[in-house]
Amino acid sequence: MKYILRNKVKPFYNFAQRLYLFVCMWAFVYVCTSLARWGEVGKGRAIGFGVSSPLHLRIKAAEDCSVVLTLHSLCTHTLGGLTLTKLLKTHASEFLVKPVKMPCVSVQLDQMVKLPNSYDSVVDKVIAVDQILSEFRLNKEDLKEIMKRMQREMERGLRLETHEEASVKMLPTYVCSTPEGSEVGDFLALDLGGTNFRVMLVKVGEDEERSFKVETKNQMYSIPEDAMTGTAEMLFDYIAECMSDFLDKHHIKHKKLPLGFTFSFPVRHEDIDKGILLNWTKGFKASGAEGNNVVGLLRDAIKRRGDFEMDVVAMVNDTVATMISCYYEDRSCEVGMIVGTGCNACYMEEMRTVELVEGEEGRMCVNTEWGAFGDNGELEDFRLEYDRVVDEASINPGQQLYEKLISGKYMGELVRLVMMKLVNEDLLFNGEASELLKTRGSFETRYVSQVESDTGDRKQIYNILSSLGVLPSELDCDIVRLVCESVSTRSAHMCAAGLAGVINLMRERRSEEAMKITVGIDGSVYKLHPCFRDRFHKVVRDLTPHSDITFIQSEEGSGRGAALISAVACKMATNLFAD
Repeated sequence: MKYILRNKVKPFYNFAQRLYLFVCMWAFVYVCTSLARWGEVGKGRAIGFGVSSPLHLRIKAAEDCSVVLTLHSLCTHTLGGLTLTKLLKTHASEFLVKPVKMPCVSVQLDQMVKLPNSYDSVVDKVIAVDQILSEFRLNKEDLKEIMKRMQREMERGLRLETHEEASVKMLPTYVCSTPEGSEVGDFLALDLGGTNFRVMLVKVGEDEERSFKVETKNQMYSIPEDAMTGTAEMLFDYIAECMSDFLDKHHIKHKKLPLGFTFSFPVRHEDIDKGILLNWTKGFKASGAEGNNVVGLLRDAIKRRGDFEMDVVAMVNDTVATMISCYYEDRSCEVGMIVGTGCNACYMEEMRTVELVEGEEGRMCVNTEWGAFGDNGELEDFRLEYDRVVDEASINPGQQLYEKLISGKYMGELVRLVMMKLVNEDLLFNGEASELLKTRGSFETRYVSQVESDTGDRKQIYNILSSLGVLPSELDCDIVRLVCESVSTRSAHMCAAGLAGVINLMRERRSEEAMKITVGIDGSVYKLHPCFRDRFHKVVRDLTPHSDITFIQSEEGSGRGAALISAVACKMATNLFAD
């Protein structure tokens, strides 16, 4: 009896099984057909499964910093590298649909995101955001072109006949070689180059094993807006006041110490302790300084106070001071660089090519002042609408255009402008922005670093946006992170192209098949942004295949370097480092 029942029931089971398999196969074909439509992304077609019910999407970071979106464990949608690959996963097989050009979307860690009413709306929004942000991407050919244009302007800046019209001024510094490490004593250093001003006491000496050592004590002072934009007398009187305060606190007001002055603005040197300010940058506009000897302005301010004496023996750019400071750690350091409120670089150039100074032998440190690269139109095809708005709203429109693409002074505002563009396109914050977010300068550059430092729970991003008067969704937080990544990555890559141009030019000058060199770097963006360094280093090395480059992060580099240069200036009496 059991045998008969089994035989009669078996055809029913077979039919049910076949029906189940048919339904599964139909579902598989339907999903594959839908996925095939994804290949038309580049042609502007809609994407999705045609599902209207709420779904859950899992966002997970891949090893290459791409994002894996997993829908019900059936489909993996990978946005990473420079390709978008759709991968359908079933229990039995994997079906690979052709890749479509797209960038990395984000780096989030295994978070659940509840989608709105349709999968299509989210994917469409992500793609629309990506199209807007794609303007910030620079491919290798773009970077090589920027590098070549930079080198052309550097050559023009070095030549006497083209120097005046060159955007990259290539200013001689009269630092003609590097310190020996045998200079000892106490020195004072001043560091002026951004919104903060630093006074530093540097003790240079030897330990028991006669090894060279440097000890520093320093204090930071904020520069008031009225001092930055008032008169030169107001600015330098404030600097003298800070010096007096520092000397009082360290009980050294009775000493007449040698002073090294780090002055991080374009200066035409006439000697190591004499330089004419060409023009202000970085928000400074103190009248009566441009065209005058900066060291003379400082000496006059010290005399007006009359409560201490100081022997100003050297004035250098912050990039030069950083290079000298790092030289004590690595004798291959022949490039100095700052990526902070501003952006600039210096390097040791062959004397025979520095036509503004007499002499053929040896090398001299040249302050590139590359922040002005682009002022003659060299970067017009790389500047975006946001860059133009930032420039027009600055106190020096049409100037320092390369710096405005890179430095920390402008990065936060660029991010804010992109966010406002997305709001206006109804791609962010439901198309509504707070009054604070609409205010110029409200999104500070430090927020960019904080957003990109978010661990994946979005709390840090949410808190920043909430403080600006908006209540973001999880998707809003991810999009804001994308904006920050796009702006800061372009900054790193633009900066890398400039440095690669310098290093390749140095190698060509020296006719070296392979060159080993160290770059000393300082500045808040380089130090504090979580990803800038890695992005920057990678592109520099990609663009300089015949150079072995070491990067050193300078600690108190600009101030300490100025003091070390002062030490050598005292030892050499009049001519620094060279005959």
